[in-house]
Amino acid sequence: MNRRLLAYFLLDTSGSMRGEPIQALNNGFNGLVNMLRTDPQAMDSLHISVITFDRDVQNIVPLTDLVSFQSVEIQCPDSGPTHTGQALEMVLNLVNQELIKGSTERKGDWKPLLFIFTDGKPSDLQKYRQFIPKVKALDFGIIVGCAAGPKAEVSFLQELTDNVVKLDTTDANTLTTFFKWVSSSIEMGSKSQGTGEVMTLPPPPDELNIIV
Repeated sequence: MNRRLLAYFLLDTSGSMRGEPIQALNNGFNGLVNMLRTDPQAMDSLHISVITFDRDVQNIVPLTDLVSFQSVEIQCPDSGPTHTGQALEMVLNLVNQELIKGSTERKGDWKPLLFIFTDGKPSDLQKYRQFIPKVKALDFGIIVGCAAGPKAEVSFLQELTDNVVKLDTTDANTLTTFFKWVSSSIEMGSKSQGTGEVMTLPPPPDELNIIV
């Protein structure tokens, strides 16, 4: 049994993502999967889980190995809130169920990765703040937050992680660039985990603003 690298994607599908943004998100995300398929190490160990959050939170792609992953059509409602806190609660429960811990008999999975993409701010802020310390305690290899578009608020993501990217727009070019960078991050993560080094992110392209 190979050690697995679990990557969880929390994708904002609230009403403000309707139209071009959700199309760009679909193209960017499915492009990411195709890019990762060219990496033998990712093909060997990577498992992906996709959680969407709007007024409802759904695990639209339960944990699936990269070889078996089918392209996904992400949809969003006409309007509605952004339940980011509820999404954190779901990822907490999933990681607790799915991550195989190491023991004297076997090596466990690598530290999991978490990517959270939003074009707004949490509607359930109290719940969001309640689950931040619980999610941090899971000891992810890295958590990356992406605030996309003019209404996205960086400060809430910064409460969750130091690795926050700001995108000025949610158009196809910008999101494609973002997911290419995520692909590089995952590839670096799968390589660094075997060496015991702390995972570092690759330098971002010009379209991505890393918030320091």
